[in-house]
Amino acid sequence: MRPKRAAERHPKGVDNGLPRAQSALPGRGGLARIAAAFWNSLGGLQEGLSTESAIKQEVAIACLLVPLSFFIAQDLWTWVALVGSLLFVLSIEFLNTAIERLCNHIQPDKHEAIHITKDLASAGVFFALALAALVWIAALWARLAF
Repeated sequence: MRPKRAAERHPKGVDNGLPRAQSALPGRGGLARIAAAFWNSLGGLQEGLSTESAIKQEVAIACLLVPLSFFIAQDLWTWVALVGSLLFVLSIEFLNTAIERLCNHIQPDKHEAIHITKDLASAGVFFALALAALVWIAALWARLAF
């Protein structure tokens, strides 16, 4: 008796009862995939900036703080931490927005599980903001104390 091939063991795209992993951009590879991902990212950036007040506020704050970071940072790594903390806040805010939109799409009505999910995502933004505040306070302290 011959051993079964993978297609025979796992019919219809299923491995061990779980669906097989699918590419986010099926049919694309290499530079085409990178280019498509880049344009998708720009579309998400445009959507967030045009519709989400929290993202608009955080981008405005970042636009004010990035130039200030050149005066606060005493070395390259401090500057990277300052700007990186701002980018981290924006990243988490975009993820929070995506989670909220998906929750609203799946369950437009009020639902306790959706409410908890949104609160958890919001807590992620809170901790990103706390980290950014800690980094900026430490950099200011180092700049003013020495």
